[in-house]
Amino acid sequence: MHEHKLTVPRTARYYTLGTPSEQTRDLWVVCHGYGQLARYFLRHFAVLDDGATVVVAPEGLSRFYLDGFSGRVGATWMTKEDRLSEIEDQSVYLNLLLQEFLLRVPVNVRVHVLGFSQGGATVCRWLATNKVPCQHLVLWAASFPEDISFESGKTAFEGIAVDVVYGTQDEFITPEKLQHQQNLMQSLGISPRVHTYEGGHTIAPELLPRLKS
Repeated sequence: MHEHKLTVPRTARYYTLGTPSEQTRDLWVVCHGYGQLARYFLRHFAVLDDGATVVVAPEGLSRFYLDGFSGRVGATWMTKEDRLSEIEDQSVYLNLLLQEFLLRVPVNVRVHVLGFSQGGATVCRWLATNKVPCQHLVLWAASFPEDISFESGKTAFEGIAVDVVYGTQDEFITPEKLQHQQNLMQSLGISPRVHTYEGGHTIAPELLPRLKS
């Protein structure tokens, strides 16, 4: 038995808040967590829709039924199966999407990239390709992936402002995981600002305007 691979076109879905124009000052790319859909995830970011901000929410390329064989559907960025191909596909997808919007906004637009939960690892691997013109990264209830090499990561994250955000009641966040993430980021020269809020594994929209500054 021999494994083979074929690159094929895909239709990727994304949702937006705001309209790109010469007045756009901030462009956000926000990636959802495991089992979410982009159109629902994007609702958390309505507070940023101020006329000078565009928010783009791409959706993971793989969808599945959340319970059994029917009913609610969610999306995922990747699984452990053929993960390297999926990581590469994600990066190609997100690069194409970002470039599409950069053509429609001023050259000095500030690019923010936010990853929530599983989306955090996705955006970190994307940024580690060193092909993303990003000035600000937000990791929300997310773990920094351990498979980013020191050589590429050190260069890729240089000059990017990083915010780490999590809820104090988040069942997936433990002191041990926080310390491990801090050690990983320090090894790459990343010194994030840390924000907490009273809540669980979800987005707290009231914090978002503070992260723009």
